Amino acid sequence: MKEFRILEIKQSVFADNDRQAGELRRELRERGVFLLNLMSSPGAGKTTTLMRTIEALKATLRIGVMEADIDSDVDARTIAGSGARVIQLHTGGMCHLDAAMTRQGLEGLGAGDKESSRKAGPSLPQDIDLAILENVGNLVCPAEFDTGASKNAMILSVPEGDDKPLKYPLMFSVCDVVLINKIDVLPYFDFDLEKCREYIRMRNPGARVIPVCARTGEGMKEWTDWLLEQVKDWREG
Repeated sequence: MKEFRILEIKQSVFADNDRQAGELRRELRERGVFLLNLMSSPGAGKTTTLMRTIEALKATLRIGVMEADIDSDVDARTIAGSGARVIQLHTGGMCHLDAAMTRQGLEGLGAGDKESSRKAGPSLPQDIDLAILENVGNLVCPAEFDTGASKNAMILSVPEGDDKPLKYPLMFSVCDVVLINKIDVLPYFDFDLEKCREYIRMRNPGARVIPVCARTGEGMKEWTDWLLEQVKDWREG
């Protein structure tokens, strides 16, 4: 007979988060809100990609953005210039967001909804079609936690190298779409685009791969068309 109990803490934490994420996803579908979880390493171009995305879709969709960082409000200030509703989330040193944190952020966005603000207590947004979570920049922790997102996207930039799908398998396996950003500098880096596609397929055969340059706009229409179709399917589903 054992003299002590063994508690699988990590398993318990993940199970509880998965339950909360499923509930959040259900509520968002009921409200017709599509939540995109956007992940990448620092410097891959998330904020620049977001600015291009918002510019392309703001005439069609009501967009809200949650900027998650350990500290600072630099990115939130940048996004505020796009005209989209934005809220800054400080994680207090944590390297990812989970479902409960994401709910807090969405409730913060919901504070801009006049109908919701008249109700007692916090509420998820009802006047946003597309909510985008710019997750904390790294390729490990954010991939481990389901945020309740409708779809997961990640950005891999050319300077990072084409072998990242081999080194960070979970990140690429949980994403529905991978944007390969900064393709304008392909001639200057040892980056094999087709080899990278192959590595991504090894991890996730169903992932959509879209080469883009957020700085110049190259490839961005394919990305925004894909996103717009996903939002439409989510709201009609």
